[in-house]
Amino acid sequence: MKSRLKITFNSPVVLGFVALCLIAMILDVVTSSASSRLLFMTYRAPLTSPFTYLRFFTHVLGHGGWEHLIGNMMYILLLGPLLEEKYRSKMIIQVIVVTALVTSIIHFIIFPGVGLLGASGVVFAFILLSSITSAREKEIPITFLLVAALFLGQQVYEGMFVQDNISNLSHILGGIVGAVFGFVFAKKR
Repeated sequence: MKSRLKITFNSPVVLGFVALCLIAMILDVVTSSASSRLLFMTYRAPLTSPFTYLRFFTHVLGHGGWEHLIGNMMYILLLGPLLEEKYRSKMIIQVIVVTALVTSIIHFIIFPGVGLLGASGVVFAFILLSSITSAREKEIPITFLLVAALFLGQQVYEGMFVQDNISNLSHILGGIVGAVFGFVFAKKR
């Protein structure tokens, strides 16, 4: 008998996150970006509005276009399943939620007139977290140091000298969240 190949649902959190991002993008297109402004973009808004608090978490689902979405989803689909297998679904949810909250609150405080959306902070959290997966307590892998140095150097340079609509601060904050989780996970092992 021939054995059949079967498709497996290998990473429920990552696949669910990607599906939510895709739904947010479709809603953005259908509503001419009204849904993104209401639900998937964090910006300085009254603290009396419940949507302000919702957007602290949901801004990572929205994206500024298909290219932005696809770029982030490629990294998340590449790194996420490996991290979810190693750290389990609950921990990956925590990384996503903390990254969303930290990036949105800092952005809310520092950049009052600018909207923030996208999963780039989550991507960089995953990048730094994946570079430290082999760490043990009281050890720092050289690969983590190299990735962190290159990553921070690039983000600082681009933040100072490149004029674009990319939030380098969100990348840095996401990377810090990923690194902190990596060291916390290493300590628990």
